[in-house]
Amino acid sequence: MVRWSESNAQRRSDLAACRALLRTGSHTFHFASHLLPRRVSTAATVLYAFCRLADDAIDCDGAAAEAHLQELHAQLDRVYCGRPLAQPMERLLTEVIERYAIPRSLLAALLEGFEWDARGRQYATAAALNAYAARVAGSVGALMSLLMDVRTPEMLGRACDLGIAMQLTNIARDVGQDARAGRLYLPLDWLQEVNIDAQRWLAQPVFTPALAIVVERLLCAADSLYVYAADGIAALPPGCRPGIHAARLLYAEIGHELRRGGLDAVTHRAHVGALRKARLLCWALRAATRPASQCSYVPLSESRMLIDAVGPLPPADATFGRDARETQGNAEWLLELFERLQQRDQLASLRNGSAH
Repeated sequence: MVRWSESNAQRRSDLAACRALLRTGSHTFHFASHLLPRRVSTAATVLYAFCRLADDAIDCDGAAAEAHLQELHAQLDRVYCGRPLAQPMERLLTEVIERYAIPRSLLAALLEGFEWDARGRQYATAAALNAYAARVAGSVGALMSLLMDVRTPEMLGRACDLGIAMQLTNIARDVGQDARAGRLYLPLDWLQEVNIDAQRWLAQPVFTPALAIVVERLLCAADSLYVYAADGIAALPPGCRPGIHAARLLYAEIGHELRRGGLDAVTHRAHVGALRKARLLCWALRAATRPASQCSYVPLSESRMLIDAVGPLPPADATFGRDARETQGNAEWLLELFERLQQRDQLASLRNGSAH
């Protein structure tokens, strides 16, 4: 295997193509990645680019979505056989998978979850929803853990918890947007308990106090997983903690914004403003210095398939993309980001004002 080198012109070009995918579709990762060691953020960019392609596939019509997902399975076939096409993401994905000994079943689980999306699957219970979230997001948590050379079952479980918590937060935030696209992720038994007919509501989604109860319940489930994840982050390599804390805090804040808005996820979509994002990134740096608690921990049963897929042995080549700088998230960068975010929000406000 050719060792990673960003001085290689081809790799620089390939990475630029992967990063371009994330700037438009994965803002939280894009911001949080600046607080990760370069060796982790570079490899994560490649994996997130693959996730981005899978996520985009399900936004197509049924037959087209199935075709796109089949092509992604074919892409994994080529990558795991060591015969990638001459495409940026495939070339880099092949190297990342080899360096970090990433089992195919993690990426296959991700695609399975997106296949459930493409088929419009609904979830009868919270456990069924967790099984979906484990596939589309818990798998990403496990992948990130491997990129940080952390492979113990407990740490993998906590990484899956973080991914699942983020997905539950996304679902809570996007209740209205998903419904207008014909999708419903809220547990059907929770809706029934507050006397909401799921299919009738899906045909005409409106915000009600009863729906707020379900959204709050989902956010509470996410909050408990964020707590478990925080202890896992505290045990990560020191240079990795700020970036993962940043992702945790940014997503959890979406839930706080929902609550501030009365839990109305139908007529409004919760948004974390620039000033708040900058403060959260600063808090992530402080959180990275706190020790883990000694609370007992049992992984979610829905994450077990992901945990069991990972072998205990670390990858042999520990030189992939090493960088002497543990983190890039220094105070100077945070101040610069703060200014850029503030300018972006001001421009967005001006555009929205002119539109009205």
